[in-house]
Amino acid sequence: MLSDRQLAILHLLVKIYTETGIPVGSKTLMNEGIKASSATIRNDLVKLEELELIQKTHSSSGRVPSIKGYRYYVDHLMQPAEISQNEIVKIRQLLDRRYNATNEIIEQSANILSDLTSYTAFSLGPEVKERRLTGFRIVPLNRNQLIAIIVTDQGYVESQVFSIPETISSEDIEKMTRIINDRLVGESLLTVYHKLRTEIPLVLQRYFSNSSHVLYLFEEVFNQAFDDQVYISGGMNLLDSGMLNDISEFKSIYSLISDSDQLTELLLPDTTGIDIRIGNEIPNELLLNMSLITASYEVPQHGKGVIALLGPTSMSYSKLLGLVNVFTDELSGHLDSYYRGLDNSIRN
Repeated sequence: MLSDRQLAILHLLVKIYTETGIPVGSKTLMNEGIKASSATIRNDLVKLEELELIQKTHSSSGRVPSIKGYRYYVDHLMQPAEISQNEIVKIRQLLDRRYNATNEIIEQSANILSDLTSYTAFSLGPEVKERRLTGFRIVPLNRNQLIAIIVTDQGYVESQVFSIPETISSEDIEKMTRIINDRLVGESLLTVYHKLRTEIPLVLQRYFSNSSHVLYLFEEVFNQAFDDQVYISGGMNLLDSGMLNDISEFKSIYSLISDSDQLTELLLPDTTGIDIRIGNEIPNELLLNMSLITASYEVPQHGKGVIALLGPTSMSYSKLLGLVNVFTDELSGHLDSYYRGLDNSIRN
């Protein structure tokens, strides 16, 4: 159980470190408003360190927040920062332009969010997130080739030609297709993404000794439906954040966020609203020194979209939470206005 002063020290330490990047000592905390002697503050810092909420650095006598400390701060101490009216006006001006398609709005939202934060931003629009699978078919072309087709509820059709090994019979392919349809038709594309990596392989393995080829072709044609739908901006900001040790680490992470499969898995929010995952809470070992903020938003009658920010664990959570709150409201409003404009033009 932390005392009120220890809570105040942890809150202030996180605030100072996320703003300056400099380890924080007792003298700094005293100068910034903690009403206690330097010795008392040092004792409280030792207590926080024993609880693994803060840690010492090798190069300084000051302390920095640990992953556990950031988590405690986000869950119990943080309040969203208030965004100034000037910043809100700036966001509106950046979003307020002529668009010819919803994807242009989604792409622009990633660019704006990255520019405002200097972090890597992602944006997934409501049309993609809520699109539902209505059918999956495999049509043989000849003995060694077939065409795989997926159809969604909005009339979207994607197809691709594949070569298959002779060891897979046409009867097995038909059975696999029926199983996939039974399990996935009617689900949103993001749910399909998840089930393809969890539930479906286990189901097919119960019935077939070799199902990997059908799973592969389904994933490949399904990926086409997602190409260019998750927009990324500010990938190079990873180099400027101080999170990475060398260029090879950057290449690995850049490859990760360029992979639509893995990226979509990362962006799936565990909850509605805003979700903050810190360090090892992100399900990828490449991102242990990073934090991922994801926020879902609703567009009336058109479903939900997602925006996300990837940055260092030392990001300013309070400021970013306030910014993301405002940004999702503005983005939702612009998308709603765009859809209503389309509806009016159709009626007229």
